[in-house]
Amino acid sequence: MTGSTRSPSPAYSFDNDDPEAADRHGYLATVADPFTVARLSGLGDLTGRRCLELGAGGGSVARWLVDRVGPTGHVLATDLNPRYLRDGDGYSVLRHDLVTDPVPDGPWDVIHARMVMLHLPERDAILPRLAAALAPGGALVLEDWATGIGQALVLSAPSGADRELVETYHDHLMTLLRRNGNDPLWATRIHAEMLRAGLRDVDTAVDARSWPGGTAGAMIIRANLAQLRAGFVGTGFGAHLIERLWALVADPRLVIRGHLMFSTVGRRAAS
Repeated sequence: MTGSTRSPSPAYSFDNDDPEAADRHGYLATVADPFTVARLSGLGDLTGRRCLELGAGGGSVARWLVDRVGPTGHVLATDLNPRYLRDGDGYSVLRHDLVTDPVPDGPWDVIHARMVMLHLPERDAILPRLAAALAPGGALVLEDWATGIGQALVLSAPSGADRELVETYHDHLMTLLRRNGNDPLWATRIHAEMLRAGLRDVDTAVDARSWPGGTAGAMIIRANLAQLRAGFVGTGFGAHLIERLWALVADPRLVIRGHLMFSTVGRRAAS
């Protein structure tokens, strides 16, 4: 996920204090930024706009927004643990819990969150608060993976056993994430929830690419294995399977299907 936005707890999946967090942010930026940039570019001229980047993680999207709003605009990047965000990159930084804290003072011309809401059990209550924080005509952009859509993850593998290993890993990952409050199908509901919140011109685009072994998308699996190792072992995905998969995801003969990224944009009425 782009960044954490709820109070750390023993069950929380992806803490920015984990040593693997920096790699995760880099991998996610590599695979997701091109689609995110395309969607944000579709909002029109952002010069002088006020933009709120929630769960900003490594800050790649916040830096892109800084370039687009120019010196007359403002970008605020928030995260529960903003250790990878730097004021010197042109945006302001706020330590912020999206669950318990008010939405930062707006109104905002753009509010963007990627790989944030699917991890928050309170997501249905948070979305209307974000919509209410928009300026007239402002855009809310929510992007999340639909990890629970029931399609095979492996497109090609060195062997049938390798294919089965990856699919088994994904089943265990879904078990762990659901246990921590993740909704693997939330992305498919965002469009309806934006309409329910009164937003207009709601539009959803969906993107996915193949991820060969050794590329950023496949290497996200390593970050997951490292950060959730104890959980995997606890669900029966043992250390020997982790070691096999650790090596496999670097093999270019493995090709996996990237998760479907749902990017939904809704606007507040102009007046």
